[in-house]
Amino acid sequence: EVLLRMHSVGICGSDIHYWQHGRIGDFVVKDPMVLGHEASGTVVKVGSGVTDLKPGDRVAIEPGVPREMDEFCKTGRYNLSPTIFFCATPPDNGNLCRYYKHSASYCYKLPDNVTFEEGALIEPLSVGIHACKRAGVTLGSKVFVSGSGPIGLVNVLVAKMMGAAAVVITDLSASRLQKAKEVGADFTIQVKNETPKEVASKVESLLGCMPEITVECTGVEACIQAGIYATRSGGTLVLVGLGPEMVTVPIVNAAMREVDIRGIFRYCNTWPVAIALLASKRINVKPLVTHRFPLEKALEAFETTKRGEGVKVMLKCDPTDHSP
Repeated sequence: EVLLRMHSVGICGSDIHYWQHGRIGDFVVKDPMVLGHEASGTVVKVGSGVTDLKPGDRVAIEPGVPREMDEFCKTGRYNLSPTIFFCATPPDNGNLCRYYKHSASYCYKLPDNVTFEEGALIEPLSVGIHACKRAGVTLGSKVFVSGSGPIGLVNVLVAKMMGAAAVVITDLSASRLQKAKEVGADFTIQVKNETPKEVASKVESLLGCMPEITVECTGVEACIQAGIYATRSGGTLVLVGLGPEMVTVPIVNAAMREVDIRGIFRYCNTWPVAIALLASKRINVKPLVTHRFPLEKALEAFETTKRGEGVKVMLKCDPTDHSP
């Protein structure tokens, strides 16, 4: 293990959800819990078995650490391990604090040209990498991203990076769609009160065809329905956003058209990929950060996120560091 002095921690929708509701599905907050799982920091001390990190190293933290070498770890899908430790998922504490201890294998050294802030953004970026891989985005793909929050935006970034020829994105908010344009979306649709079928036909008319791939990032029932209707026959719908446990969807429509519906759970094996993309400047996550607060103003930061202001709110945990 290594002891880290924390630097940057992003606030996620799940952090807000635990703070406001005390649970997400079967994960229930029973005792006080430290939030935060999008993080970077500096190594202060290393355990006796640690050879590849030393004090002073700047690292990005992967929050999910398997506790045992089970069948999922053996097949490289450790994110599905039922006993995995995960920052800020009850009962595991997160890393929104000054000092934090973590498994060395899940701390990844940041190159000099990758900032702490970019290091903290690797966590949401990883969701985009994992989702687009599961979706099979490739050269020339036409992609529909549903929802333009932070996760919708990283999916736009990654889909374009992986060779998507055209990406269309939907949201209720004009300002969020403007941000999607900034990060590379080709078309935006501001949804007002259209039916799911109407949304699907708007997607088709903008792309000039039905997309092979839809990435649903809201979890809203109507959006999942639109996702099924929009996806080309033989295509893939990836469900990233999580809403109610039970949703009514046109499953027969999907089945008869051979639309594959895939889920994702977090990510695995994405940190090295993300670091390589950031270091080579092939992907730019900097526009995602719209607000910054010191740790002392954490409540204000959480309130800002809860109101849906900006995109990504970042907390600075190291009072001695005055870098941007």
